[in-house]
Amino acid sequence: MTTADRPGPAGRTSTPFTPGPASFLAVAGALEAIRDAVDAAESGTTGTSREGAGAEEVLASLLLLRRLREQLAVWEPGLVETAREAGASWAELARPLGVSSRQAAERRYLRNRPGAAGTTGEQRVQATRVRRAADRGRSAWARQHAADLRRLAAQVTSLTGLPPAARPPVARLDEALAHDDPAALLDPLRAAGPALRVAHPELAGRLDALPGPGDPAAGDRP
Repeated sequence: MTTADRPGPAGRTSTPFTPGPASFLAVAGALEAIRDAVDAAESGTTGTSREGAGAEEVLASLLLLRRLREQLAVWEPGLVETAREAGASWAELARPLGVSSRQAAERRYLRNRPGAAGTTGEQRVQATRVRRAADRGRSAWARQHAADLRRLAAQVTSLTGLPPAARPPVARLDEALAHDDPAALLDPLRAAGPALRVAHPELAGRLDALPGPGDPAAGDRP
């Protein structure tokens, strides 16, 4: 079997491995095997190592190298996600990723992770920034209107005779009332709106008017 005939990662570069114990162990084992193979190749390198190599064999090796490089690029975001889930900070990830700051580490991750078809790494970075800015604006608005939101939530949770469809979102709203952050009320309040439109249309309209995800321009609502 020539180098070109060996199974490679071609065709799998769009899907990263799913972070988890089993997949992490498989990737870690593969990386250690690659490291050992590289170490063995380097220790056996001599000045005449290229003698006798035909162009076809060298080209096949270059193709395999490209496939390995593509697969390694696919694995990196998954490893970063696994590290984050294990408690690693962006600052701690900076050194193994070869960057100088936590911001650069997160930016590298955002650029390399798979995104929607046709999007570039820079577009994914920008989209994340826009979404986070919107989330910050939404949270700030909720804090400014905390008393109004809590009164609205109390009004919803005190309703009786609700249809079965309203019970799950109202139960989540009741749980959210225990949170110190009033922003935790926004999604449960909006989720309760559709189930209240028939019996309580005015109240449902107020819930629908609350800012949703990605909506920082809340005005004077509710």
